[in-house]
Amino acid sequence: MFVIPIYIEAGVCGFESPAAQYSELGVSLDELLIKHPDATFIGIASGSSMQEVGIFEGDLLVVDRAEQAKDGDVIVANLNGLFVCKLLDKTNARLLSASPLYQPVNITPSDEFQLEGVVSLSIRLHRQHPELLSCMP
Repeated sequence: MFVIPIYIEAGVCGFESPAAQYSELGVSLDELLIKHPDATFIGIASGSSMQEVGIFEGDLLVVDRAEQAKDGDVIVANLNGLFVCKLLDKTNARLLSASPLYQPVNITPSDEFQLEGVVSLSIRLHRQHPELLSCMP
């Protein structure tokens, strides 16, 4: 993969082609974005409860299972058979939405709960990829 080291402003009307003078950095996106490749998976976000932290419907979530989850981290968990993306409140054993429209979810001993990993980054797709559309419910 070729990386073109330029800064792009959304309001630019015209500029020289970035391909006119580029340098190959010799780094892949995997190397740049994924710290633990053997412990990382990618999911697709659904719903609107995490928009206030910048996660929107259809975004790709890079989830790292090797990272230790800390209070306030965005995590993916299996709660009673349902995969959820929430903010972790370890102190109070709760899962929080980023939106005030959704109530916190208390994790009780009777719940089936499995932390799947920490969301290390999310990627916004400005054009849906056909292969990803087939994965969405």
